[in-house]
Amino acid sequence: MVRTMSLLRALIRAARMIRHTPHLSDGLPPDDAVLLDVPDNRLGPALVAASLGEYEPAAKLLATTRESAEWENRDRYVMRLAAFAHNRGEWLGDWLRAAPRDPDALVVKAELAVRQAWDSPARAERLREVGPLIDAAADAEQNDPVPWRIALDHARGTHATHTAFESLWEQAVRRSSHHYGCHVAALQYLSAQWYGSHRECFDFAERAAEDALPGSLVQALPARAAFAQLLGGETVSSVQNDRIDAAADLAITLSKDYEAGDPWPAEVRNLLAYVLVARGRWADALEQFRLIGLYATSFPWTFVTDDPLGQFLQAREGVRIEVAAMRPLRGQRGRSSVGGHYS
Repeated sequence: MVRTMSLLRALIRAARMIRHTPHLSDGLPPDDAVLLDVPDNRLGPALVAASLGEYEPAAKLLATTRESAEWENRDRYVMRLAAFAHNRGEWLGDWLRAAPRDPDALVVKAELAVRQAWDSPARAERLREVGPLIDAAADAEQNDPVPWRIALDHARGTHATHTAFESLWEQAVRRSSHHYGCHVAALQYLSAQWYGSHRECFDFAERAAEDALPGSLVQALPARAAFAQLLGGETVSSVQNDRIDAAADLAITLSKDYEAGDPWPAEVRNLLAYVLVARGRWADALEQFRLIGLYATSFPWTFVTDDPLGQFLQAREGVRIEVAAMRPLRGQRGRSSVGGHYS
């Protein structure tokens, strides 16, 4: 009898999937249209020029962000330009030779040096050697928080004490009290993977989210804390699950502040989709995949696979199937309104 009932449930689930899965593709671009880490329309031309050995567009872009205090954009662009220079750095070398004291060139140089040292087997030693480059970038533009975000990442790799880290954090928030990149760097330092704990990480994230400005990505920090805990693989208590779900709910509210297909919150939406999938919140996850649209991001998928785009598409398809399996065989075929938390 038990075997018969199990078979019946499996047949009903399969029937639901066959009936509803095609109707749940609305708003989801086809797999071959989704791209990974697509640059925005300001960064894209600078990267194309860099691929041709020309640094001027990157210099102009970063100068604009500095002069208009676009610190969040500046941080993103610095990271992407440094990542590009990691494999193709001739253009950056030309830029530094032409303008060795340019604060924009210096901050890219510092970010690149930290990335290269981080990949070294002698990480801590290599990172200590690049400390002066971070100091030079910070001295070149006193108001820029980005060198201090780099310093926070650097401190994590050099095993800096909590006291030393707090000193750097004070300098960072003095320049931009709600800077997302600096908050992420601090959260990583406080995570259980590094020098803190899940509770310390969550406490910091929740306090920061409460103080964040409307629409600020800092409101997604608790979701990053949730991701760190889920990634650890430890058994999670019901109280911790409630905290994770509350973090996801807050990030869902933040996601609603942005238009579907907006590249700015794409990484936060990818992170949120991961957390929702991990919690079995299929309908909520499907909605985030719709809002993500074409903009898959390496984070968080690279933490679980060497093929982040493939993992993104696999997760998206899996969520679509799960939502289809939840819907009744008879009833409205429209967009699922099923929500709730599943574990």
